[in-house]
Amino acid sequence: MLEVKNIYKSYSKVGKSKKNKLDVLQGIEFFIEEGECVGLIGESGSGKSTLSRLILGLEKPDKGIINIQGKSINKWIKENRGKISVVFQDYTSSANPRFKVKEVISESLIAMGKTEQINKGVEELLKKVGLSNSLMDKYPHELSGGQLQRVCIARAISTKPKFMVLDEAISSLDVSIQAQILNLLKELKRDLDMTYLFIAHDLQAVANLCDKVLFLYKGKIVEEIEKENLINVKNEYAKKLLDSVITFSI
Repeated sequence: MLEVKNIYKSYSKVGKSKKNKLDVLQGIEFFIEEGECVGLIGESGSGKSTLSRLILGLEKPDKGIINIQGKSINKWIKENRGKISVVFQDYTSSANPRFKVKEVISESLIAMGKTEQINKGVEELLKKVGLSNSLMDKYPHELSGGQLQRVCIARAISTKPKFMVLDEAISSLDVSIQAQILNLLKELKRDLDMTYLFIAHDLQAVANLCDKVLFLYKGKIVEEIEKENLINVKNEYAKKLLDSVITFSI
């Protein structure tokens, strides 16, 4: 499904010359098979969000290629409108505060010209994410954090995407709500046959949802391992994260 090969990305430091750049991503390479959920874990500043923007076609890499189903990301997106979607961490800024829930969810459908039976479509989407139709005419500020993130997920799946990027999608939620959203994502992945890139800094959440885990440290993938083999990580950064999870669990 997704091929990321030899990706480099840097930014000029504020007030500095072009020669003085900050290297954010350095030689990133990985694959995601169709139907797979891959977790990308790393601390703040490791380059996670930069990589997600490159995969979504919002920015261009300095070097390297990103392909989906054998085509360049930008070409694939043009040919497959609505088939890649994203859920961000900050659900409060992801939803227009002036829009009612039904308008938030139907944004993508309307943008694609699918205006028939909008209300029925929104009702079905609300049901898919475990929300009541009574919320259709509510505004974002009238919803809890968990409810609003579910609304954002409903919007993300409204176009029946093949590939979804979840960029710290549960990080701002309470732990109990995180568990509910993770279970929802599992159900949606199975029911809609989607492929996920799940970006997070919480190894426990990644291990709960994903088939494979990539450890990103200082702009480089330092370890790639199947979930069932996590206990056998070799990289020191990966070991440190794993040890912290085990200690916390005990």
